[in-house]
Amino acid sequence: FLRRKIGIVFQDFQLLHDRNVYDNLAFVLNVTGSSNRINKKKIINALSEVGLAHKQSNMPHELSGGEKQRVAIARAIINEPFLVLADEPTGNLDPETADEILEILRKINSRGTSVILATHNYDLVRKYNAKIIRLEGGKAVKVLLKKKEAD
Repeated sequence: FLRRKIGIVFQDFQLLHDRNVYDNLAFVLNVTGSSNRINKKKIINALSEVGLAHKQSNMPHELSGGEKQRVAIARAIINEPFLVLADEPTGNLDPETADEILEILRKINSRGTSVILATHNYDLVRKYNAKIIRLEGGKAVKVLLKKKEAD
C-alpha cells in the first residue's frame, strides 16, 4: 500500500540507466502492481505534468540534470500519492532550474498532495508560501508559517 501512496524524489535521481524515460515510469507501475492497460495513459499524464511528454523515448544520459529531476518527479507522482518526499531535489541544479522544480512541486501540492521537501537552500524555499521547519541536531528549532515567523 505505502509504496503506491508515497512518492519519493531523490537528489541523485535514481533513474534506471538502461531504460528510456517511458520505461523508467513503466517500471514503477509494474512494481506497484498497476494494470497494464492504463499504464500508457498514466505515464503520458505524469510526463506531461512535468513538461517532458516529448522526451519519453530518451535515455537518461541524453537528459540534462533538470530533465532527470523532472523524470524523478513524474515517477514519484505516477501512482497519485497522498505524499511526496523530496530529498534535496534542487541540490545539483542551477538557480533557474531549481525554481522550475520547486514550481512543479508547488503545483503538485496545490492539487492536494502533501510535499515534504528537505533542502539546505533556505533562500529558495522562502519564496514559497509554505510551512518551513528548520532542523538542527535532529530537532525542530524554528517554524515559519506562511512567511510569518513562529517559534
